[in-house]
Amino acid sequence: MALEQLSDVVQRCQALGDDSYTAEDHNVFTVAGQTCIEEGDSAQVLSIVLDDKNQDIVRCMGWNLLTPLIQVLLKKEDRNLPQCLAIFNHLLETCRPKELLIGLLEQLEHDDPDTIAESLHLLLNPLQKVLLCLGSRKASSLGMTLSSVLDQVSKLPIPHTKEQEEDDVFSLCRCCTELIDFIRPFVEEASQNVLRRETPRENSNKTPSEQDQDKEDELHSELLKFCMKALSNPLLEVQLRDPDTLPVSPLRTFATEIMNTLMDIGESLPALVFQPLLKRKQLPGFLEEEVRCPKTSLAGLAHLVFVHHLAADRFPSVFSSVFCLRSNMEHVFVLLSRTEESKLQKGLELYEKSLVRVEDNSLPAGLLEIKTFLTVPQNLVKVMTICPNHDLRTRGLKVFQLSIDKFSTEAKYRFLQFMLRISKHSGVEGYVIKNIRNQIDVALQPGNGNPWFEGVHLLPLLRHVFSLPDGPETDLLQYLDRVMEALNLLRYLVIRDKDTDNQTGIWTELYKIEDTFMKPLRVGLNMSRAHYERELQNTLQSKRSKVKGQDESVLSVTVGDEKLPNMTSESQIQALHSALHTFDMIESVLVRIEELTEVKDDP
Repeated sequence: MALEQLSDVVQRCQALGDDSYTAEDHNVFTVAGQTCIEEGDSAQVLSIVLDDKNQDIVRCMGWNLLTPLIQVLLKKEDRNLPQCLAIFNHLLETCRPKELLIGLLEQLEHDDPDTIAESLHLLLNPLQKVLLCLGSRKASSLGMTLSSVLDQVSKLPIPHTKEQEEDDVFSLCRCCTELIDFIRPFVEEASQNVLRRETPRENSNKTPSEQDQDKEDELHSELLKFCMKALSNPLLEVQLRDPDTLPVSPLRTFATEIMNTLMDIGESLPALVFQPLLKRKQLPGFLEEEVRCPKTSLAGLAHLVFVHHLAADRFPSVFSSVFCLRSNMEHVFVLLSRTEESKLQKGLELYEKSLVRVEDNSLPAGLLEIKTFLTVPQNLVKVMTICPNHDLRTRGLKVFQLSIDKFSTEAKYRFLQFMLRISKHSGVEGYVIKNIRNQIDVALQPGNGNPWFEGVHLLPLLRHVFSLPDGPETDLLQYLDRVMEALNLLRYLVIRDKDTDNQTGIWTELYKIEDTFMKPLRVGLNMSRAHYERELQNTLQSKRSKVKGQDESVLSVTVGDEKLPNMTSESQIQALHSALHTFDMIESVLVRIEELTEVKDDP
């Protein structure tokens, strides 16, 4: 039935011009042709399509047969595969490029990774051929195609191990390799446009027309957008492996080719990487700079340059390490502002690589006037404290310390003061206080005196250290790290800095510290101990009076305003004993400090 309908509509249309086909003709041809292919009558359809008398019909309506043809081609084992392939190739030769492009792009939309990979493998070459047929009008169509292709590539799973990349279990590597082959002729054309502009002309009157110039710029713009999108996804999602780990890496090759493409179309890698510090030439009539070159993409580019050293032979080495750090801080901020572990890892890697090139104790305090030198550490603290990945938290702490080491003495002072003021995390505050102690220790070494970690400058910092966030009612368990580091620092000062020297000014300030820190801490300790001892007694009593066979998980303990999770009475008793032990530990250090200061006060 469908074959008869197809034959009838073809015979009827043979006598008509290609502009005379009605909507009904198009509909009957489409439905009947697709049904014939689906029902296995591909040989008859091939005969109709190849008939010289039907070429005008094929040229106008043949692209509607793409859907069932591509479904057969994707299955591969279909018995009609040779005939369908022949029909498909003839349509590519005969149909109008714009209609073919629409039809092919429609067949790219899939959600299953296996189907996505096979569709791209099948359709990239036909799409390239169709686009090349569009001549100088292809830029916008190329942009639409590249966007669609990258959207599909982004759906493919990322290989997380060396073995997964070697085996290409998700076909991402093959797709990236084929994508580079796909864009090559368009990159070559854009590159020739760049050379033509840069080559001096014998006759200045032979410049391209403004219309041709616009088309060249449009092609450049579409390829630039493609590179920027690829830098963000998939490249910012994958973990590239160095040649020693994986000698042949398709993903590393893809990253290299993207960077080569940028340079081939006339983009400067330094200008892109250092865009936060360099004013780029404005291009009127085209996209805003932030849209042309998204910050996330530029951060990915910086990571490839400074961490993986891609395109190192074409990247000038004249830029100072401080200049590179200043620019990369913008990129690090972008990456560390995200929550995805892949981006956090790349942010940490880029920050670390930028810092190690800088000499220790060299970054001046003036850099702290630059916003990112304060916002990046705050993002780093979030990684250190709330990131669920233990390795990233550990690396974050390492990079945080590395950043402190690079500052000059004054910069260290101002940075630690800032972090202590804005931090809301006891562990971070304790770590900052430990750094303050280390800097004081350096300053007290013979010949190392400095005006920032001793004397009048140090005292405001110490006043901030020796304070309790909520006075005597401070939750000592919650603020344990901060309190213990503050006590350790105070004990260190009264032992290390003799009252006859008083280089740090601690002995002048001691009476204030006793009023604002030691006495409130003593009151808080007594209150906390009494509260936990009472809870312990209640729990012990509940255990003794427990009805035999009662479920132990029904017991709970309320500490302050928070109710501990339900647990067995033994676990609750153990937790309360642990808290009391913590209070004993705090008190032992506090008592030792009181003893040391009392000895100094004796005549």
